[in-house]
Order: sequence, then C-alpha cells, then structure tokens
Amino acid sequence: MKKISFLFILAACILVACSGDSVANKMYEHLEKSVELEQPFAEQQESFADLEEKEQEVYNQIIELSSDQMDEITDLSEQAITNINERRELLKKEKESIDAGEKEFSKAKELVKDLEDDLQGTAEKMVKAMEERYASYGNLNKAYQSSLDEDQKLYELFTKEELTEEELRSQIDKVNQTYEEVIQLNETFNKQTDTYNELKKQFYEETEMNVVYE
Repeated sequence: MKKISFLFILAACILVACSGDSVANKMYEHLEKSVELEQPFAEQQESFADLEEKEQEVYNQIIELSSDQMDEITDLSEQAITNINERRELLKKEKESIDAGEKEFSKAKELVKDLEDDLQGTAEKMVKAMEERYASYGNLNKAYQSSLDEDQKLYELFTKEELTEEELRSQIDKVNQTYEEVIQLNETFNKQTDTYNELKKQFYEETEMNVVYE
C-alpha cells in the first residue's frame, strides 16, 4: 500500500508598492485573497500525512496477524475505518477552502479584459494555469474519495470470517490502483501549482508591483 505525498500550495505575496495600473492592483487583492482562503487546505496537508502514516502502521499490524486472532484484527480494522472517516472530513474541508479560493479568483479573472493591452497576455496565461489547477484538484478530490472507499472495503474484508486469499488479493489490487491514480493526479496538481505561481510572479513583475514573497 502506497501513501500520498504533500500537495503544493499557492505562493503568498505582500504588496510593498502599487503599480501604475489600478486594475492590476485590484487583481492583486483578489489573487492574494484567494491564497488566504486556501490556507485551511495548506494547513491540513500535515494532518493528512499523519493519518496516512497511522493507517499504514495499522495495516502492517493486521497483515502480521493470523486468522485465529480475529478479535485483534477486528479492533485494528475499526481503528483504520475511523482513520478513513477522519480523512473524509479533512477532504471535505479541503474542498471547501479550494472552492472558496476559486470563487475569489474568478473576481480577478473578470478584470483581465480591463488591463492595459501589454499586461493581458501573461494575465490570460495565469488564469488558464489556475483554471487547469482547479480542474485537476476536482479530479484529485474524486480519486482520493474513491481510494478511501476502497480502503474501507479492504478493512471490512479483513473482518470476514471466511476470507479467501483471492478476495483479499483482488481488493488490495483495487486499493493500489486507486493509490496510483491519486499519486499521478497529485503530481499533475503540483506541477500546475508551480506553473501558476511562476506566472503570477511574472505578472506582478510586468505590472511593476513591488511584492515580497512570504
């Protein structure tokens, strides 16, 4: 069973001096507000990692037990399912913060057409990169939910009195397949986050905003 790596977060900036373009300054406010709204998402990454690590420990304990230790297997499986439900709650909160950030970002997108012509090119690329990032997160969120569902099915199987090796192997394969999908989508999301951060930096430079990166 494989675990998921950290998701990259948006770079936050502090405006030291405004640009000459008032539209760009308004965009800055919405762009950085969207970063602020994603803060709960950023803060939860360590909690996700801790829960995944604990689940892996439980899984390792279960596979070391024999079928005549069913009471202990059942207890550990219940612990794992509790862990899975905790991650479902974190995932729900994570999506809420991403959705709030996206709603705020849309306000910046609406201002692109009002920018000076020489600033619109990079701004449009920046918007496109962020929209692709949001789409990737949607796919990632669904894939992670599916992986949690398959995880839970696995732990429910562990408590089955007459579990066959074929049943167990089939479910472990399903779990690993969902993990592979999540890992791939995770990598895509992280690359798109990096791309957006770079384009936002370029946009701020072109607008001659004096910003400091936190």
